[in-house]
Amino acid sequence: MTGFGRAEGALGDWSWAVEARSVNGRNLEVRYKGPPGFEALERAARDGAQARFQRGQLQVGVQARRAEGAVAVRVNTDQVARYLALGAPLIAEGRVSPPSWDGLLALRGVIEADDALLDPEAQAALEAAIAASIGVALDGLAAARAEEGAQLQGVLAGHVDRIAALADQARAVASGQPAAIKARFEARLKELAGEAASEERIIQEAAALAVKADVREELDRLSGHVDSARGLLAQGAAVGRRLDFLTQEFMREANTLCSKSQVAGLTAIGLDLKAVIEQFREQVQNVE
Repeated sequence: MTGFGRAEGALGDWSWAVEARSVNGRNLEVRYKGPPGFEALERAARDGAQARFQRGQLQVGVQARRAEGAVAVRVNTDQVARYLALGAPLIAEGRVSPPSWDGLLALRGVIEADDALLDPEAQAALEAAIAASIGVALDGLAAARAEEGAQLQGVLAGHVDRIAALADQARAVASGQPAAIKARFEARLKELAGEAASEERIIQEAAALAVKADVREELDRLSGHVDSARGLLAQGAAVGRRLDFLTQEFMREANTLCSKSQVAGLTAIGLDLKAVIEQFREQVQNVE
């Protein structure tokens, strides 16, 4: 969900530039920064973002300036007199040097610019023009995100294929769990009893353990989640949140698979599954 969009415009003696950028985010969060006097544009930025996006942390910035000569500048002599009066005792005592003219001009309130005096009609027209540029910048951001999403679809599909392949491998390896459990239980009984246990008891106890170690249900759910993921990726719509949820379900089944595993091969597959699912989760954060 990363991207960038920019638009520029001009009206009368005003010119401006709008930049919109985004990074990953579970939900939609819009931050606006603009020049003083144009606070109303924040609504245009938020409404425009909500109409185009569902997820991501967006920043919309507006820079606007008025042409030189269009702004009346004057020196506030009363403010200069106040600063001089405040500093006079310190100067007389020799504690500070007399101020320079450059220093006085840099003090707050000495230079005044009458650049905010627009009539309501002109202000409304200017805000409407800048709001249109905000829309153009957001359209550019949306196009950039769509391009990134098209490239990402193949990556996500590859991860899903890998999950499906590992689930198939796990199914094949899991078929050998009952025999491994039986052999392990038989060896344990002989170790504890000091003599061979009856075949019937070994089979009964091994069967009980095999039921607890049965991973067919988890593997069936994994296959179902794979089908769901492929269906979502084929939609071409905003499916990021649903893929987020699906990732949690993938990881839940992989964790259970590892906890039920009784053979090293199945544990290794479960760990590989968790690694691929984590890679899938990281990429899903880029999906609208």
